[in-house]
Amino acid sequence: MPTLNTTSLKIRDNQLWILDQQALPQRQIWRLADDVESLVEHILTLRVRGAPLIGLSASLLLALLAERGLSQAQLEQALITLRESRPTAVNLMNNLARMQQALLRPDWVNSMMKEALRLLDEDRILCDSIANHGAALVKSGSRLLTHCNTGGLATVGVGTAIGVILRAHQQGKIDNVWVDETRPLLQGGRLTAWELGELGIPYRLICDSMAATLMAQGQVDSIWVGADRIAANGDVANKIGTYSLAVLAHYHHIPFYVAAPHTTVDPQCPNGAAIPIEQRATSEVTGVSGSFGECHWAPQDAQVYNPAFDVTPATLISGWVLDSGVITPQQVQAGFFQPE
Repeated sequence: MPTLNTTSLKIRDNQLWILDQQALPQRQIWRLADDVESLVEHILTLRVRGAPLIGLSASLLLALLAERGLSQAQLEQALITLRESRPTAVNLMNNLARMQQALLRPDWVNSMMKEALRLLDEDRILCDSIANHGAALVKSGSRLLTHCNTGGLATVGVGTAIGVILRAHQQGKIDNVWVDETRPLLQGGRLTAWELGELGIPYRLICDSMAATLMAQGQVDSIWVGADRIAANGDVANKIGTYSLAVLAHYHHIPFYVAAPHTTVDPQCPNGAAIPIEQRATSEVTGVSGSFGECHWAPQDAQVYNPAFDVTPATLISGWVLDSGVITPQQVQAGFFQPE
């Protein structure tokens, strides 16, 4: 496997390393993800996160394991284990399906390596296309609002929603970006704020509950989010809190856009109700942990409901910005995402 160096993934001496996104922004720590068990742990703890990046890291690891001599039966079991690590993000399922097809070929070791590298190249191209299509929708002097993290930390390219924001910034269109802190684990505050700062994009961090006030004050021109899965009817699963923003945007007549690659579309999933929603640990709500240690603010026996994602109905979405172009509500109603 050739040497690889992206924002969040590295390959050195045929070993996969991931940037620990739990340690950001205070520390940049690279951790070895050299077997299925370690990568699954990194995914479950959100050291590796972002639907595209999860799928790509799993694909790279499988290719490396094939090169090291694991049998087809062992790799098939690795596929099953990795597939179960993140049930909501369909990119993982799509990438693993392609790696499984490569595993069935006579020259499966070489085929798996080529397929993993092809997926990386495709992600970069997809991100650039999304950025170009989305930036065309951003007006000069815009004040945008974004949720969770959708940049180079979540992909190997420029990102999805943050890719749009970056391209619009390069075109001189961005006045400010409102960054939701995004619970659980404050991925907006820890990751998106850090990324925008690194990119030189003006931003202001807000608590999730402040978005409504900003919209009422006319301080938000459009909202940009990513997606972990897009159902056949256009419903979108994304980080918890996305649905709230969509409802608020609808009430305040603010455009609400979803930026995602076509690999996030699941035509076999009829609607949002059929999307499995991952439940996270109680400790993510009762306190906070990170490179600084742990802090708890709720009673130890507090009962907690902690879904990682929610579902935004297609009726609340102004446009789906894919690598293929901007998909309108009318196209979705006509069956654009339906299986052929």
